[in-house]
Amino acid sequence: MIEHRIEIADAHAHQYRVTLRLPAPAAGQLLSLPVWIPGSYLVRDFARHLSALTARQGRRPVELTQLDKTTWRAACSGRAALVVSFLVYAFDTSVRSAFLDAQRGFFNASSLCLCAEGRQAEPQQLVLGRLPAGWRVATAMRARGAQRFEAADYAELIDHPFELGAFWHGSFTAAGVSHELVVAGALPSFDGTRLLSDLVPICEAQIALWHGAPVRGRRRARPPFERYVFLLNAVEDGYGGLEHRASTALLAARRDLPRRGQAGTSDGYVTLLGLASHEYFHAWNVKRLMPREFAPIDLSREQATPLLWFFEGLTSYYDDLMLLRAGLVDVPRYLRLLARPLNGLLGTPGRHVQSVAEASFDAWTKHYKPDENSVNATVSYYTKGSLVALLIDLALRQLGRTLDAALRRLWQHSGGGPVTEDDIVAALCADLPAAAASTLRKQLQAWVHGRAELPLGEALAQAGVQVRDEPATLAATLGLRLSEGALTGVTVKGVLRGSAAERAGLAAGDELLAVNGWRLRRLEDARQWLAGGTQPFELLLSRDQRLLGLTVQPPARPAAPSWSLTLAERPTAGALALRRGWLGA
Repeated sequence: MIEHRIEIADAHAHQYRVTLRLPAPAAGQLLSLPVWIPGSYLVRDFARHLSALTARQGRRPVELTQLDKTTWRAACSGRAALVVSFLVYAFDTSVRSAFLDAQRGFFNASSLCLCAEGRQAEPQQLVLGRLPAGWRVATAMRARGAQRFEAADYAELIDHPFELGAFWHGSFTAAGVSHELVVAGALPSFDGTRLLSDLVPICEAQIALWHGAPVRGRRRARPPFERYVFLLNAVEDGYGGLEHRASTALLAARRDLPRRGQAGTSDGYVTLLGLASHEYFHAWNVKRLMPREFAPIDLSREQATPLLWFFEGLTSYYDDLMLLRAGLVDVPRYLRLLARPLNGLLGTPGRHVQSVAEASFDAWTKHYKPDENSVNATVSYYTKGSLVALLIDLALRQLGRTLDAALRRLWQHSGGGPVTEDDIVAALCADLPAAAASTLRKQLQAWVHGRAELPLGEALAQAGVQVRDEPATLAATLGLRLSEGALTGVTVKGVLRGSAAERAGLAAGDELLAVNGWRLRRLEDARQWLAGGTQPFELLLSRDQRLLGLTVQPPARPAAPSWSLTLAERPTAGALALRRGWLGA
């Protein structure tokens, strides 16, 4: 069996030592490391952190020749096992790579474990070396001993992150399936019992969505994993998550974790629950159901697909909706959560430039590499994709169907495997009358591949939700995105296309110093002096160490509205029925 041994070489230097033992290697055995990790669509070149590679067969040194940035050839002789040893620098606190210091270790094997080309389908064993006193191990990979784990193949090996250290641990059962929660870095006041109890209804609601609600006397289909592990790292500031086949790695600010004796549910805690809900949903939607372009996944290069609007956007629609179904937020709070992506889309000029399918395809070069012009040239497949999913759900409910049922059909017909856009459309239109199916197909074409405004206000009104215009924000009025720093003051992060700020000549990187002779020091000052009125004003700024004076003419009306959502007080009978089916209100 192929063996990967991972040891702590030097915690203070943030270095793991990794040793690969490959029985019966080929004469010119190729070894490689992934350049990206599934779920995060950016070439990250993990091999840049490898150093001091050596190889041997028995006592004989084996020459390693590097062929490209991530591939080596071993000049093997005979059938003796090839042993390759190297160091990996691990100081990435995100969920995508690897980390090590004297307090904690974490890794995805895609950052540490070399792939033996031609041998990917063979069973793989991961062995951990000696750990510091008090450290424990958490992973969803099958254990074959205290610190020995086994995967069916290389793809499974790199799909189980590991958490190492002294962490909080709890467990629960959802729909008869064992789940675990591991939390590192939490404050002593962390209320793990509450987080466990709040995860239960989220998981049960999602299992019911994909496999149907329990029916008396009938055994319900089980989720596609025997055990699931949430790995949460709490830090001072941070946010993110990455899905895996039977686990997820989460990153959150520790202030957002629930605390013992804390009343109510903070916005930060709701955000954390939404993150956990999002990554758990991915256990079905993208880890099993996946774009046909990902079958098989090629970790040596980019793999573009126009379907991330479905796999990420639809997941983003359901993550907060599951909090509502689980009873963790009420309808008014859910509508406030829904207003965020809605206003985010309305404040993005790039929605007129790029379709959500194009945004999906361009994820490798645009979404994961944003700059000051991204808001003008791109649209988020998370944000717009979630709103397309909302429109699909409401359209199906108008026809007596649901998006839930369509997803179950897609899951069953695909066998939980790769799908194309045609497969998705077929599942959405299944069992609809011919005219209704034709209309929905045209709508999907426009929403997914078009650049026109989405009919969100109309769809929400038909569902008994009232859309109200709110006072314009600073960004909407002048077309500015601002930031505040202790040393840099109030700085322009971006200028919206066609805005008053663009017409006046402002640019990203400008430091705003004064308005009409009044000094600006904080964002609050900027809001006070820039947000009101339509009269022109003089703006003093610093650009490339030069002082410039500009005249800004605010628009008579904001370029984009800001919306709030509330329940309509007197909906029609049809709207009320649709709303009850959708929100349970």
